[in-house]
Amino acid sequence: MKKNITAIFTLIMTLLVSMPSSAKEEPAAAFSYFTLEPEITTNFITDGRKLGFINVRVDLMVDDASLIQQLEYHQPLIRDTIIEVLSQENEVRVKSLAGREAIRKACLEKVNEMLLAETNQKVLADLLFTKYLYQ
Repeated sequence: MKKNITAIFTLIMTLLVSMPSSAKEEPAAAFSYFTLEPEITTNFITDGRKLGFINVRVDLMVDDASLIQQLEYHQPLIRDTIIEVLSQENEVRVKSLAGREAIRKACLEKVNEMLLAETNQKVLADLLFTKYLYQ
């Protein structure tokens, strides 16, 4: 009798564990990325007579893959906007980790403003520096 109860209990537990969850899982957001090619190289402001250079590779993240075409079309304006932001930064901000994040956010904000004016919609979900070198 004890063997039967153990077998039934094991069977019930196995069935409960193997049953699919009834909780609805939301699908993961399907982000798409667009890499600006070639990489951006520009000067930044320094205190001395020495020139400062910054080289970045920029990936643009959108939450709808159909927006990639708009990014391709507006790529020259996007590059110009990022170069404008980078060239106005000072050496201390370019070389610090907190400054790097502030620059990234400034680039995201300016590019989104420019794309909003051009396309009448917010296009970028995020802007990422996948390469960030300075000298």
